[in-house]
Amino acid sequence: MDKLRASVLAAIFAGAAATAAAATPTPEQMWEIIQKQQAQIEALQRQLAATEQGLADTDMKLAETDVKVEATAEMVEESVLVEGAAMAGSSWAQSTTLGGYAEMHYNNLDNDRDGGADKDQLDLHRFVLFLGHEFSEKTRFYSEFEIEHALVEGGEDSGEVEIEQAYIEHNFGGAQRMKAGLFLMPVGILNETHEPDTFYGTERNNVESRIIPTTWWEGGLAMSGEIAPGLSYDATFTSGLFLDPDEGEWSIRDGRQKVAEANASDPAYTARLKYTGVAGLEIAGTLQYQQDLYQGELDSEVDALLYEAHLIYNNGPFGLRALAAMWDIDDGIEAFREGASEQEGWYVEPSWRVFDKLGLFARYSEWDNQAAGGGDTEYNEWDFGLNYWLEENVVFKLDYQIQDAPRGRDQYDGFNLGVGWSF
Repeated sequence: MDKLRASVLAAIFAGAAATAAAATPTPEQMWEIIQKQQAQIEALQRQLAATEQGLADTDMKLAETDVKVEATAEMVEESVLVEGAAMAGSSWAQSTTLGGYAEMHYNNLDNDRDGGADKDQLDLHRFVLFLGHEFSEKTRFYSEFEIEHALVEGGEDSGEVEIEQAYIEHNFGGAQRMKAGLFLMPVGILNETHEPDTFYGTERNNVESRIIPTTWWEGGLAMSGEIAPGLSYDATFTSGLFLDPDEGEWSIRDGRQKVAEANASDPAYTARLKYTGVAGLEIAGTLQYQQDLYQGELDSEVDALLYEAHLIYNNGPFGLRALAAMWDIDDGIEAFREGASEQEGWYVEPSWRVFDKLGLFARYSEWDNQAAGGGDTEYNEWDFGLNYWLEENVVFKLDYQIQDAPRGRDQYDGFNLGVGWSF
């Protein structure tokens, strides 16, 4: 800018010097010279103003550019932070799984016992959520949260809130795994796999309810793995059942503590072998030893040994399930109920998948929680029905039951409807 002003002044002085050096002009010539000089001065002033405006515009654009650059930098920084948080969240979400199942039942059953109450009820029997998280390729967490009968308000007929599973599982390498925490016992068919779309019948069968107290979970340690192709094992060291002598309890199902401040004076030991080396076939057997069903509350121990074996076979549309279980219990339990030292049951269930969505089944079962007594204490039941899978994991159920109960006990005949789903 200063150089431009110097150029204008130099031009003026040069013009003046040239004029002085020439012969003295006439008034007309002088006027003409002044007019030309004035025109040059105005042109130079316009050029100077345009240059100053251009520089001002340039400064403004540079300032705007600085602002935009700063804003862009802030946006980039924020984007990086957001992307980093999203990546962290995505990593957590990818390692965490959510699932669950539920089933609602309608029971319309006539009680053939004289004076016995019929069943005509609708019940949201179970609502269950699964939550799992994988800490690494070797270590994971798994849990199962359940609400039974929709409403928990206290009292004998109230529903329940339960944690059925909450454990850490770790792979040691190969096919060897360890569990620590609260988990389902490795016994029977339904105890570990009981989502409603995986079995026939609205209600779970009575053998795997009265003899194997499904759903049955304990707290402790478990090891499992593969011995040979198709042959696996499970071994557990856990809390045991507890029959309260003050309540006069003797039935196996009453002994479930559900790991709620469980009496752990005497533990339980479980071992299972399972063979799945042939497509569609599963054969398994379980032994469990309970050191004392009364957990030290009596003067002498009442130990118990469970034997269980089952078979599952699927070949095309044909399916078959069969199971037998028996408890051999110390005679000390007879002080509370005659015949309770043996509690046993079995069932057989053929099925036929008519087409992809429809399956038919029949089941015959027997169970007796006083099998050592020799009296009329045995139940038996026929069940017939169908499952209709609306989707792979959404099922509607209809079945009819005919029950034969010991004299003087509730005996239910009638039909059941159900809907269930899992995800």
